[in-house]
Amino acid sequence: MKILYHHRTQANDGCAVHITEMIAALRRDGHEVVVVAPAVAKGEPSAEKATGGLIATLRKSLPKAAFEALEFLYSGFAYFRLLRAVFSHRPDVLYERYSLFMPTGTWIRRTCGLPVLLEVNSPLLEERAQHGGLALAALAGWTERLSWKGADRVLPVTAVLARQISAIGVAEGRISVIANGINPQTFGALPKGAQAKAALGLEGKLVLGFTGFVRDWHGLDRVIDALPRTPQAHLLIVGDGPARQDLLARAQQMGVGDRVSFTGVLPHARIAAHVAAFDIALQPAVTAYASPLKLFEYLQMGRTILAPDQPNLREILTDGVNARLFNAERPAAFAEALDGLLTDPEERRRLAEGARATIARLGLTWDHNARRVVALAQTVLLASPRKRPGAKIIRRSP
Repeated sequence: MKILYHHRTQANDGCAVHITEMIAALRRDGHEVVVVAPAVAKGEPSAEKATGGLIATLRKSLPKAAFEALEFLYSGFAYFRLLRAVFSHRPDVLYERYSLFMPTGTWIRRTCGLPVLLEVNSPLLEERAQHGGLALAALAGWTERLSWKGADRVLPVTAVLARQISAIGVAEGRISVIANGINPQTFGALPKGAQAKAALGLEGKLVLGFTGFVRDWHGLDRVIDALPRTPQAHLLIVGDGPARQDLLARAQQMGVGDRVSFTGVLPHARIAAHVAAFDIALQPAVTAYASPLKLFEYLQMGRTILAPDQPNLREILTDGVNARLFNAERPAAFAEALDGLLTDPEERRRLAEGARATIARLGLTWDHNARRVVALAQTVLLASPRKRPGAKIIRRSP
């Protein structure tokens, strides 16, 4: 197939990993992928790039209404770029990563008859309303409904998110859940735990690990509070973020400042060598609809996972089988679960083995996701082989 892939992402973070891996998986499977997107910043990752680079700078410097209007105006620019790509490359389908204020996929579908598969990673209207607010809320809501309802297939990353999409009137038959994934090659031949610890100067430590961009709501302060009870434990945060200074200050106050370390933002290829040092991989908190990318990395590498017991995570994790899940509604539950794992190496080993088997058992790879996307695209094309500008109608034998 020839796939037109559209996104608006500039941040060099988990979003970029998802985009890069999906495109690579589609190409490995023999499909031609034409990408229409903003220019992505070159060079090594940094905390600034992880938060959006120029976009983040504009968001801070412009009045909220002006920035949101600019986002919507960009969708017009993106529409004409996509229109040119449709006529130039004759794609069979448009695969779009959903962004707020950007209903371009729906516009292209209506103009050209090109089938649209819309990947949805979060309910951005709700998310942005809760974190910072929206000045043009009515416009934002209209673009979200237009995007979700206008796609031939909507691809949320969790069943929890699928229910939110269904609630606005998208037919369940047009919604297909495709969770995040992993590239086993990236997390393949890795050092043993002892070797990884030695390389990081953590020999003999019980390493509690977290990867990603650290914010206050991630709950890592609770991990620091647990360190005085376990002198051999060390908290390794593979990443950076706005919560860094507060966490380091808390560690100093607790007398464990030398047992908390940040790596800063690393290239994705270097993360695995750090995760290999984790004895317990932490997901202390997560939004109710998310499919955390770090979770799939923890599973692939066979780490002992500690995470909250909530529906979106139970789509992948089972307490006592491939993770230890704690009741996030009960304040003491996290500390109790962590203490239990710290003092029970046999339980850690058993859960790690269950984690390692999960990726293959559930097919949680980018290659598997790419094949599902193509199968859905073929179904849409067979059901409605509309004539598109310059495009051939695909007819496939049963």
